[in-house]
Amino acid sequence: MTDIQLNSLEKGARIYFVGIGGISMSGLAILAKGYGFDVGGSDMNPSERTEMLASKGIKIYNTQEAANIIEFQPDYIVKTAAILPKNKELAQALEMGITVFDRSEFLGVITNSYQKVINISGTHGKTTTTSMTSMMLIESGIDPTVHLGADLDIFNGTVRLGGNRDMLVSEACEFKQSFLQFRSTTAAITNIDHDHVDCYPTLQDVIDVFAKFTDNTDDDGFVVVNAADKNCLKAIEQAKEAHAAAGRKMPTVITFAADESDADFTAANIEFIEGHPAFDIMFKGESLGRTQLRIPGSHNISNALTASACAYLNGAAPEAIIKALNEFGGADGRYTIKGQYKGCDVVVDYAHHPTAARVTIEAASHMPHNNILVVFQPLTFNRTKMLFEDYVTSLLPCRKILFAEIFSDREINTGEISSKDISDEINKRGGDSEFFADKADLKARIDELIEPGDIILILGPEDIRHMGDELCPKA
Repeated sequence: MTDIQLNSLEKGARIYFVGIGGISMSGLAILAKGYGFDVGGSDMNPSERTEMLASKGIKIYNTQEAANIIEFQPDYIVKTAAILPKNKELAQALEMGITVFDRSEFLGVITNSYQKVINISGTHGKTTTTSMTSMMLIESGIDPTVHLGADLDIFNGTVRLGGNRDMLVSEACEFKQSFLQFRSTTAAITNIDHDHVDCYPTLQDVIDVFAKFTDNTDDDGFVVVNAADKNCLKAIEQAKEAHAAAGRKMPTVITFAADESDADFTAANIEFIEGHPAFDIMFKGESLGRTQLRIPGSHNISNALTASACAYLNGAAPEAIIKALNEFGGADGRYTIKGQYKGCDVVVDYAHHPTAARVTIEAASHMPHNNILVVFQPLTFNRTKMLFEDYVTSLLPCRKILFAEIFSDREINTGEISSKDISDEINKRGGDSEFFADKADLKARIDELIEPGDIILILGPEDIRHMGDELCPKA
């Protein structure tokens, strides 16, 4: 973990982001601009996001050439993990002796610059939980800076710049151990599942890195952990052993679980109203109030409890916690209802992992509908190959599922695995699945299958979620 703080960077320094159009990178660029730095960057794929950055006075290059670095003359470079040493901009920066930060290192610099830092990690639910936590704190009159992995309407983007350096709330991703760069005063783990298989060959490898994540939490801070998740509990036990061996005090462990009466934060009197959970939020047996969520699914009870714990421990008032939950409509791409298409609700969700797909389909099943048509695209070839059986068993119960080909922007397709393989296996086991190499053909098949009152549930990365916008274009 870096020990650099923002105030150690020269006032008005020029910072250049290589790959600025990404969700996290664009947000960090906006924060850097807000901190008073002169910001520019490049992305090979012009988009609405790069146009938005340009509208904020950020210099955007749509090529990645050495000449861009020579022209912009940055003092610092921030790059994504996908940028390789042979990249012309990076090579030019190194030749000029410019300091280069990985994206996670720069976010680590930001975490060092706040008095309180809430980092929310976990395989699933990070974005929703981070959004909920932020809204609870804002509703309480606290003015946090926020860094998200998705757009939130109230922020009109992925970040919010607070008026001071008192509190940061950030989504903390485990990909390539990036969250080990972040300092926390409150570290939350929503759940632990086997994911990012290109980084973590086994589930134990994932558990190990989450245990290490707690190491960067201040000794007088908090670790908020899912008591209903055996992998989380294993990570915490490993963390306690490591702290004891190092002679360090373990941060205070706070537990949450909807169905564990001995956890610190629990849900009581749970009921579902047209698919939306209603429940009492309990802290050590005392009620903080009752909420009726606007987003569906039992998994969001757990997300709400995580957020309630993080916010309450950092000064949020119980009434603000309840009000924020009652009003929270979800982050972009997390069970987002795009509108109606031929009398059907069109819902998009980032649920690309088998576990996420299963709980999202379960959530949709409790919503008013006739039939559910699932459109699914796996993310990355390695994940699909490693978790093949999980994909099959998670999606087999679907009444009808249409597959798009696997999407990956960081791997070469060797031809070893295809979405068609999952589709064929589902059909072998008695399911009803179809594969489409061409999205136009997939769209035509949707038209053939749907009836008014159905739900079209589009699951996977942005590449397939765009179909929701095509079916329900903005007015």
